[in-house]
Amino acid sequence: MYRYDEFDQAFVNARVAEFSDQVQRRLSGELTEDQFKPLRLMNGVYLQLHAYMLRVAIPYGTLSSRQLRMLAHIARKYDKGYGHFTTRQNIQYNWPALADMPACLADLASVEMHAIQTSGNCIRNVTADHFAGAAADEVADPRPYAEILRQWSSVHPEFSYLPRKFKIAVTGAERDRAAIQVHDIGLHLKKNEAGELGFAVYVGGGQGRTPMIAKKIKDFLPEEHLLSYTTAIMRVYNLHGRRDNKYKARIKILVHETGTAELSAQIEQEWLAIKDGELKLPQSDIQAIDRYFALPDLPARPEGDEAIKLARLDSRDFGTWVDQNVITHKHPDYACVTISLKGIGEAPGDASDAQMNLVADIAERYAFDEIRVSHEQNLILPHVARADLKAVYDRLVEGQLHTANAGLITDIIACPGLDYCALANARSIPVAQEISDRFADPVRQQEIGELKLKISGCINACGHHHVGHIGILGVEKKGTELYQITLGGSGDEVTSIGEIVGRGFAPEEITDAVETVVDTYLGLRLDKSEKFLDAYRRVGAAPFKEALYGSDAKAA
Repeated sequence: MYRYDEFDQAFVNARVAEFSDQVQRRLSGELTEDQFKPLRLMNGVYLQLHAYMLRVAIPYGTLSSRQLRMLAHIARKYDKGYGHFTTRQNIQYNWPALADMPACLADLASVEMHAIQTSGNCIRNVTADHFAGAAADEVADPRPYAEILRQWSSVHPEFSYLPRKFKIAVTGAERDRAAIQVHDIGLHLKKNEAGELGFAVYVGGGQGRTPMIAKKIKDFLPEEHLLSYTTAIMRVYNLHGRRDNKYKARIKILVHETGTAELSAQIEQEWLAIKDGELKLPQSDIQAIDRYFALPDLPARPEGDEAIKLARLDSRDFGTWVDQNVITHKHPDYACVTISLKGIGEAPGDASDAQMNLVADIAERYAFDEIRVSHEQNLILPHVARADLKAVYDRLVEGQLHTANAGLITDIIACPGLDYCALANARSIPVAQEISDRFADPVRQQEIGELKLKISGCINACGHHHVGHIGILGVEKKGTELYQITLGGSGDEVTSIGEIVGRGFAPEEITDAVETVVDTYLGLRLDKSEKFLDAYRRVGAAPFKEALYGSDAKAA
């Protein structure tokens, strides 16, 4: 795990002191809200529907137990006892008082954390595969490169005032768990035929009101050119990106309007002028960062299989949890554990201070002091001995964190929606809770199988509904909340944007509509092995429209 150096700590401490002064000037009335807005956004502070909100950066989703305990402390002392983990692998606090923000940031700085560049038209938190460094199918750990990008992009003077916010994601496996093709820049770490590391580079993905899938503009970029090529992309975007219309300011619009071939040529021309200059990464620098992310010393624990076998005999629920929330680690005696923050009927992504402390304790005892945040709003223990899985499960039961639903219909992604967000048109959390309650039966969930359901409360798509197998978008029509359904979206290595199937549903209708979609799938799948997304891609939208709208399906 990366540790702050002397410069990092001094910089963050100075930013806390600076913002403390700015907050005092706002509270005294010396600064108006309009004057204060750009200053607070530089420090991750938003003005939401009811209160200020603080968004804390968790670079590439990696946390230590000490850091997670601090997040629990902030939830308990400055908020209402909980935090909300986001699809950007960050955490948000919805209720801190403005007067307490400097103290929050000072507490974060004491454990090498901050809220810088979690808002504003800059390069946001670089995200990565939440199983990075542990997954058995990984070519290489993408987090060292995410850290290099973080260091390069932090308060970068050339890229601090971009046309619009900018998001980068990195993955190191063929199975894309970081949704790189719906990012402004997506980087797929891989090896060429000579065994050298490099990146396939994707540009121009995004969701929001104009969802687009990124275009691959380079099949293999050698790792030493990561910063120079990224700089070339940023310079072309900074020069030509729209600044007259925020709805057309993202790089995806530039790619669309300019054309992939022309934009690639411009990027290549800029890159050739700088590729062998000071931005070329020496191998020694890459190796120095890489050492921070070395796999822990994992002692052999060959008793794991027998321990799991015996524990299954003792607890059917434990067996279900292992099957659903545990994946293979690159070390045969270990596993990666998903801790679901989607308990039945709960607000997706929320964790109480007590739950955060519990996870920190478990990670310290059983997981080499490391926790990850996934873009699917769950927590991950990346290195758990298989022999310790039952002990970990038992501890999770204490905190009601043992829900065995990773990847199932109740593992819902949802934004805060109209309950908190000033931009939202409709509520997201109550819809997620009602759907979760409807499909609570674990046997039914297993029968349905893998199904990613995602909910956004407005067209900004913070709930990633465009890439949900079932997506739900809250809209407002004549003062009434309605919910549109999209089908067939996916954020993996075969990315697709979901299709709107017809008119929206009222709040009291949407859960029934989702059930109709699910029942239609169960009735048309070839067998139990055919997943929802595969079935949808085979048959298309027509049978689902017919089931939802009947004789009005063609008109819909």
